[in-house]
Amino acid sequence: MHATLDHVMMRVEDLEEAQSFYEDNFGYVEHGRWDADTFTNVHLGPEDKHEDGATLELTYNHDDRSYEMGDGWGHIAVRVEDVEEAYAELMDNGVEDYRPPEENPGYAFVKDPDGHEIEIVERDFGARWSIDHTMIRVEDADEALGYWTRKFEYEHTGRWEADTFANYFMTPEDAAREEMAIELTYNYDGRSYDLGDAWGHVAVRVDDLQDDWEALMTRESEDYRDPESCDNRYAFTKDQDGHEIEVIER
Repeated sequence: MHATLDHVMMRVEDLEEAQSFYEDNFGYVEHGRWDADTFTNVHLGPEDKHEDGATLELTYNHDDRSYEMGDGWGHIAVRVEDVEEAYAELMDNGVEDYRPPEENPGYAFVKDPDGHEIEIVERDFGARWSIDHTMIRVEDADEALGYWTRKFEYEHTGRWEADTFANYFMTPEDAAREEMAIELTYNYDGRSYDLGDAWGHVAVRVDDLQDDWEALMTRESEDYRDPESCDNRYAFTKDQDGHEIEVIER
């Protein structure tokens, strides 16, 4: 199975405001849209994103609901060549001054209008502002690493171990550098997390939805929403912490 990380979905309370934020500040363009009776999905990303680069999916529900951020999902991260220069641009545009690079050498954080955190990381590859990784928090690092390794055949491609936490990066075998990675964050204090509903899911793109779904079931991933229940267009499983993972066909 080769499961490229295709997109990350977040829910927004004002679609026009959220879409304008990413278009005006990151230069994103619309790569796809699905207008249903009760919701709208919009996929955004750099115009020159890599063919296997991830998109950001904004989901707007038409009933004007609000959302709880929770802390099980952490952030998305976007690539730039110069963090300080990029952060200064965002500040000039009126973006919220959340965690400047002076506090975090080599990276910084801002928030979008709905409060979703966006890390800015320095990379010498990939389109500017393209999605570098999505961070999720896990309660057992061994289980989380084992999940992505066994279920999706991912490789452990990087780690950062600090005094109180560790970050582990996971990507498909032979992934292009421009592909999005999953960052698993494990805090050593044994805390638990509330997933909330402002973050939705990550999605993986596979070669054959039916065959690869069967492989996931054989590997004992959760049967959350099988392909048949989704009109054989996609499916959903969950990891050991309850994070939703959409499975779609290339």
